[in-house]
Amino acid sequence: MSVPVEAPRRPTLNSLPWVAMYHSVGDCSDDPYRITVTPDRLDAQLAWFARGGLRGVSVAELLAAPDRRGLIGLTFDDGYADFVDSALPILRAHGFSATLFVLPGRLAGDNAWDPLGPRKPLLGADGIREAAAQGVEIGSHGLTHVDLTQADDRTLAAETQDSRARLEELLDTAVTGFCYPYGTVDARAVAAVRDAGYAYACAIDPGALNGVHALPRVHVGQNDTAARLFLKYRLHRLRRRPVEGL
Repeated sequence: MSVPVEAPRRPTLNSLPWVAMYHSVGDCSDDPYRITVTPDRLDAQLAWFARGGLRGVSVAELLAAPDRRGLIGLTFDDGYADFVDSALPILRAHGFSATLFVLPGRLAGDNAWDPLGPRKPLLGADGIREAAAQGVEIGSHGLTHVDLTQADDRTLAAETQDSRARLEELLDTAVTGFCYPYGTVDARAVAAVRDAGYAYACAIDPGALNGVHALPRVHVGQNDTAARLFLKYRLHRLRRRPVEGL
């Protein structure tokens, strides 16, 4: 059954920015965590955004825009190697940009933190630089993908401060965005990220936490067709209060 294309109702200036969360782009036949979309599905999803009058941008660009109408933040977590080969050409074909959250403590490694499913290779330094050279915002996903709400003080400092320092050395530019591994966040983690100098941080569902260092995002997966994306867009706006300071 075909679904009529209906343009999403655009958010007002005072409403919560809509940020979509992706991970890997490739084969999703063995995908227990539902972190993968195929290239064809990503292409169809970005086409739907475009038909609805939305342009995908990095989180930094989204937050800096004086008028966010017509913009949607696109994020890709973990820094999978398939981002450069599979996701980036599709983003460029649609004229979109994105934020890529990477793990400088696992360069050219794999998703060892996932006990199930296939090992997926991560970008090395050259791949991260290539993405940045093509206009992708690079942000930190921590150093090694640790749940910050369970980390001791030393680990928390390394995952926030050291990861930013390593990325800035790798890219020779400021790194201002952070993404909480697993999406888990509490007030202590927010304070550590803010104190490390990040301008914003993305979570998934931050609960009662609010502000630019606890931005909620909407998971987008292989099963998200036009109808599901439309519902997610609408429900995101209806469920969330505006983020203070935006």
